[in-house]
Amino acid sequence: MATEPLPLKKTDSPGPAAAPEDAVPASARTGEPLVRFDKVVKRYGDHVVLDELDFTVDRGEHVTLIGPSGSGKTTILRLLMTLEKVSGGVIWVDGAPLTHTRTPDGSLKPAGEKQLRESRKKIGMVFQQFNLFPNMKVIENITEAPVSVLGQSREAAEVRARELLDLVGLSAKVDAHPSQLSGGQQQRVAIARALAMEPEILLLDEVTSALDPELVAGVLELLGDIARNTDITMLCVTHEMNFARDVSEKVLMFDAGRVVESGSPEKIFSDPSHERTREFLNAVL
Repeated sequence: MATEPLPLKKTDSPGPAAAPEDAVPASARTGEPLVRFDKVVKRYGDHVVLDELDFTVDRGEHVTLIGPSGSGKTTILRLLMTLEKVSGGVIWVDGAPLTHTRTPDGSLKPAGEKQLRESRKKIGMVFQQFNLFPNMKVIENITEAPVSVLGQSREAAEVRARELLDLVGLSAKVDAHPSQLSGGQQQRVAIARALAMEPEILLLDEVTSALDPELVAGVLELLGDIARNTDITMLCVTHEMNFARDVSEKVLMFDAGRVVESGSPEKIFSDPSHERTREFLNAVL
């Protein structure tokens, strides 16, 4: 199926006539958050990773999750990507349950694989490790999913891939293999691959943690440009506090599977209310 490309620039121009109501995303029509965690629990055996977690992300918002390792941040991204199943509660995306379906009596039951595949189309993720296909060229890594999952033509997918490679500064690496790229270049390809799926939500999981220190700044600068110049919703897990301060509209501080504090970057980094937030920031800044 054909899809509109992800806008690379925000625009204030009037644009085309308004779309019919049924073509407008549900959360945009109702003013509801794009993402809502409602009493979400995740446990492994007796170990509780997320403890009745509640938080929201608005459409177009850039939200950063901070906190100590093991506090459940990456688990949140994996649940949104449907790589893990919730143990309790419901995750809502665009007004619909992400991993559940409604029964005729209005109750919820776990969704089948077909619905999960559809849910994944709305969400892109960039992992700590680049996870590129080593036997494929750069452009093939980017076009594979749009062709096989979204049903785009090979020609259209390649045009879009070249645009994205230009965006991430790798237009000269179209025919390279991952083994011929630096770590920073591989992560840029991974970012382009995620954007090629034209997701409503982009998840970023410690995307600089596997990079040499000298490569970190370039990747963070790229992500900052994407945040400032597109309308994509971003949910980011990072230990790069300056990046969190510069890019986020909202910061959530996690500890032991719960949000202990949330607020603007100015509030969290300059005047945190919770003692646990102060302890964490004193340790990492």
